[in-house]
Amino acid sequence: MTAVLLALVAAVGYGVSDFFGGVASRRVTALRVVVVSYPMSTLFVLALLPLVGGTPDTASMLWGLAAGVASGFAVWWFYAALASGPMAVVSPLTALLVAGIPVLVGLVIGERPGPLAIAGIVFALGAVYLVSRESPDDVTEEITGGRELRFTRKVALLTIGSGAAFGLAFVFLHETHASAGVWPLLAQRGAASPMVWLIALSAGEFRPLRGEPLRLAAYIAVLDTIANAALLYAFHGSLLSLVSVIGSLYPAATVLLAMVLLGERVGRQQQVGMVLALASVGLIAAA
Repeated sequence: MTAVLLALVAAVGYGVSDFFGGVASRRVTALRVVVVSYPMSTLFVLALLPLVGGTPDTASMLWGLAAGVASGFAVWWFYAALASGPMAVVSPLTALLVAGIPVLVGLVIGERPGPLAIAGIVFALGAVYLVSRESPDDVTEEITGGRELRFTRKVALLTIGSGAAFGLAFVFLHETHASAGVWPLLAQRGAASPMVWLIALSAGEFRPLRGEPLRLAAYIAVLDTIANAALLYAFHGSLLSLVSVIGSLYPAATVLLAMVLLGERVGRQQQVGMVLALASVGLIAAA
């Protein structure tokens, strides 16, 4: 039960972080926010180290580095996919892969959740897909700034690569040792931050933030640190397949905040997805 609660904390943290990221991205590009929030979160992890303890070991640090590299590629490919393809397809497909790949890996390595937990996983995968959608079914193209965005083969590969990389980052963090504390997170952020900087430099987005976007980047860094730490401890207390799928419910928190604070309308599919998310957590907690 503790692992389920920690995974929920992670999902809420990621979801609120994404909400702040969305608000900040209305003023500056999302990549400029990430360029600042990633190194900030590294500093926050450093501040956590003396508070939570832990002894770093080589294997855990290497898994953390691998998670950081995977996260860096995931961010790169995700933004590249959004730049060329319709968000209505890219976003839910990425979210589904983030949730589904750790589940498949868990089953391959021998995890066998009970019947209730399996039902919860199925509900959660459906919830992630539905909540992440931003337009009606069968929308595969959109017009932005006079430019038609299509879900081409290149966009499909970028989307699949991004979702797979994010999902593998979860798998790598699961492989760390509990005795290492949050040291693997330091390795993760230490590896991911330079990659994000290089991506931003290549895209011409490596510029400082000021005012509200800078404050929002700081909030995002704090939330990401809390979410990553909660997820890491949850992984050490339960199955990869169960923890990862609950942690992947973060779009529900983002949508709920957008609805309550910004007055955004929630579509019927997203409403169904949020109900499925609640049901999935209940089933997994009861398993």
